[in-house]
Amino acid sequence: MACMTKADRGGLPSSLPEVLIHTVKMACELPDQHGCSLSQWDCQRLADQLVAEGIVTSISRETVRRILADHQLKPWRYHLWLSPKVPRDAAFIQTVRVLVALYTRELEEWEMVLCVDEKTSLQPRPRLAATLPARPQQPLRLEHEYKRVGALNLFAAFDTRSGKVYGYTAERKRQAEFIIFLEQVDKAIESKITRIYIVLDNVRMHKGQQVKAWLAEHPRFIFQHPPVHCSWINQVEQWFSILQRKRFGVANFKNLGELAERIEAFIREWNEKAHPFKWTNASGTRLIERYEQKMGLAAGATKSGTQKIKEKGRSPQRQKDYSLQPVISLRPDTNITHCRVSRHYALVA
Repeated sequence: MACMTKADRGGLPSSLPEVLIHTVKMACELPDQHGCSLSQWDCQRLADQLVAEGIVTSISRETVRRILADHQLKPWRYHLWLSPKVPRDAAFIQTVRVLVALYTRELEEWEMVLCVDEKTSLQPRPRLAATLPARPQQPLRLEHEYKRVGALNLFAAFDTRSGKVYGYTAERKRQAEFIIFLEQVDKAIESKITRIYIVLDNVRMHKGQQVKAWLAEHPRFIFQHPPVHCSWINQVEQWFSILQRKRFGVANFKNLGELAERIEAFIREWNEKAHPFKWTNASGTRLIERYEQKMGLAAGATKSGTQKIKEKGRSPQRQKDYSLQPVISLRPDTNITHCRVSRHYALVA
C-alpha cells in the first residue's frame, strides 16, 4: 500500500500548531499505520509524509528534527523487551538471591560453584584460500568464501572462584553428551570437594530422565537453575563472549578435528592465566532492589485513588485532578521550514 497522500486525508488546511501536533503524532505511530512500508521513521521520511498528507506544503528534515528533539522523540531508535514467562514476584527474587549468594559468599573448602552451558553450532568454515597474516599497511586478509563441513558443540563449565574452565566438544547435543561432560568434570575435581553447585539454564536436556538418574548417583552435584530468560546471570556466558571474540573472530579451520583441537588449546591457554569475573554483593543487591521496587510500584498501582488520598491525609472531596499539559508558543510570522519551537508546561486544574 502506498503512503497516504493529501487526497486520502481530505486536504485539511495547515497551520503551525497543526504541523507540530501532526509531526509529534506521526512520530508516535508506526509507518505502516500511514501506509508506508518502513520499519521506523527518520526525519526525512517524516518530512516527506507531512507534505504527502497535506499537513504542510514544505518542511525540512532539520525542522522535523528540532520538533522531535524538543519532545524527546527518537523514532529511529528501538529497544528490545521480553514478556517474562516467569512473573517477577517474590519467588523470582528469592531465586536471584540464591544465585547472588552462590557468587558472592565465602565458600567452604569443600564447596565449589560452576557455571555450565553449551555453545552450539561452531563451524570450522575452511576457506578456499589460506588466511594471510598482517603486513605493514595491510590487515589480516581472509578469504570470503568457505565450505561447510559440519559443526561442533562446546560444553563448558566456568569456576566462579578461580576462573578455570572445563570443556568438552561433541558433534551432537543430547543428554548422553552432557553426561559424558559431567563425568569428565567429576573426574577432574578432587574428591575433597563434596558439594559442587552447578548453575545452568532450564533446557530439557538439563532436566531429562538420564541426567536425573546420573545426579542421583552423584550426590555432590547440585543443580541450581536461574529463572527463565535470565541466562545473563550465568557467568559462563561472559567467558563464551571472550571465546567468540578471541578465537572465532576469524574462523578458518580445516575440519572438525582441527576445530576441536584449537578450542582445547584455547582452554588450556586460558587456564594458565585464569581469573574469575568480578561479581560483587553490591551488584546483586542493586539487581534485587530494582525488582523489589518494580514489585512495590505494581502493588501500589492496585490501590484505589481514595486510599492513596487518605494515606496522604487529604480529603477525597477536596482533591483536584492536576495534570501537566504542553503549551506550544510560536511566532506567527515564522517560516515553518526553519522554525525553532518553544515549548513549556502549564499546570492545568
